[in-house]
Amino acid sequence: MSKILVTGVAGFIGFHTAMRLINRGDRVVGIDNLNDYYDVNLKLARLKNIETLPCANLFQFDKVDLADRAAMASLFDRHSFENVIHLGAQAGVRYSLENPHAYVDSNLVGFVNVLEGCRWHHSQHLTFASSSSVYGANTTMPFSVHHNIDHPVSLYAATKKSNELLAHTYSHLFGLPVTGLRFFTVYGPWCRPDMALFKFVKAILNDQPIDVYNYGKMKRDFTYIDDVVEGIVRTNDHIARPNPNWSGDSPDPGTSSAPYRIFNIGHHQPTDIMALIELIEKTLGKKAVINMLPMQLGDVPETYADIEGLVNTVGFTPQTPIEEGITRFIDWYRNFYA
Repeated sequence: MSKILVTGVAGFIGFHTAMRLINRGDRVVGIDNLNDYYDVNLKLARLKNIETLPCANLFQFDKVDLADRAAMASLFDRHSFENVIHLGAQAGVRYSLENPHAYVDSNLVGFVNVLEGCRWHHSQHLTFASSSSVYGANTTMPFSVHHNIDHPVSLYAATKKSNELLAHTYSHLFGLPVTGLRFFTVYGPWCRPDMALFKFVKAILNDQPIDVYNYGKMKRDFTYIDDVVEGIVRTNDHIARPNPNWSGDSPDPGTSSAPYRIFNIGHHQPTDIMALIELIEKTLGKKAVINMLPMQLGDVPETYADIEGLVNTVGFTPQTPIEEGITRFIDWYRNFYA
């Protein structure tokens, strides 16, 4: 039984990850600042759901802001965490155009506070959330962790790449084992209201039009939440090690001579956005009214994950079919929102 810190525990991925860890017997300390980027009631409902678990005594929640240096230092002083799973961040590509300072505070300042806590309290392993957004202007498919990612197209993506750089620096300087996970369009029950699937289902059920960008010419590597959580937990258990074959003459961005690894977690099967809408329509039994729009700033037309590293290193392949995942989400949505 380990004691694990999960940041962003009231968020979509953090909530599911905490549930999985608690159900297997780990002690979890979860933190979140419960900001109002989206409906706080949904975040509180997630926390309440954790409290209904038979082993809920293994969970402790602290309301802490990642950017609060003193509060984060106190958190690490009060607990002895074997591992840290850092999932807290200011999410959303489009919102980063409106409120860039929120991303600097949470994703940069907050991440350094996590790194410092891990450094001074000798955490065995830091697993942190990166994003498929870091691939930016790359067009070679599928996206590989061995590709260069020097051309982000949103501030959100730039902060996530910065996280990877900061993590590598701490790994190199202090021997801190770190693993970054680039998530590809995670979806499923309890997901964020700003995500496309949530917005599409809500709008169709309320007889409202849905906005579809790039005139429908979009593909996403939709990855079901249970698969993502399985990848997180397995990666957390598989402590990062140096790559003995790493060479500065031909540096591999996905590994290092330090205990540092990067993995993609994706379904490895992109879905056309129009095919997704058709699947939602079929499941709901209602047609969508579609409002076609040009590409949004900061967006990319396609994502597609190469998951070879995840498969070979931790032995896991995401496999939930999108038809099954969409059905589960819609069942949850209808139940939760009556």
